[in-house]
Amino acid sequence: MRRLIAVFALLLSVVACGTLENASDGTRMQVQGPYLLMSGTITSRTPAAFARHLAENPRIDTVVLGRIDGSIDAAATHRMGRQIRRLGLATELRSGSVVDSGGVELFIAGAERRMAPGAALRVHSWRNGYREGSSYPRQSPKHQMTRRYMAEMLGNDGFYWFTLQAAPSDRIHKMTADEIRRYGLLTRP
Repeated sequence: MRRLIAVFALLLSVVACGTLENASDGTRMQVQGPYLLMSGTITSRTPAAFARHLAENPRIDTVVLGRIDGSIDAAATHRMGRQIRRLGLATELRSGSVVDSGGVELFIAGAERRMAPGAALRVHSWRNGYREGSSYPRQSPKHQMTRRYMAEMLGNDGFYWFTLQAAPSDRIHKMTADEIRRYGLLTRP
């Protein structure tokens, strides 16, 4: 019985930790003229802060991603990405920017996408707690949300399938200049 209680307590603490992490906004934003500088982790609360910054600062025309270590809410990331695209905002990586996983999904939303030398885009497969995204058959509904989003942003879903094979969820793959070109991630260097 004690063992069952201990397992339940451990499970509860893991679930609560993920919920608390997603309930706080792990993204830092700062406005500098026409630039909205972003860094951190995209959570379910990030879109509201993002929308507030845009509403309060109508001169913003570029979202600059600094150090984005990913997203814990893909739907939130896609909402922000669609807002970036709808408003015609550019996305930019400066020298030293490192954008991982879900942050790359946000970057590709830019109507114009720029990347300075020394910046990095890093990708990997997703994992849903049970299996790697790459282990699901191509026809699986598990692929649909992100596959459709990437096709909407880039014109096809080739980049989605690349990310699944680039690295497993517990590793990361730094994209090469050739890979960035091949999948059309930049509109200009």
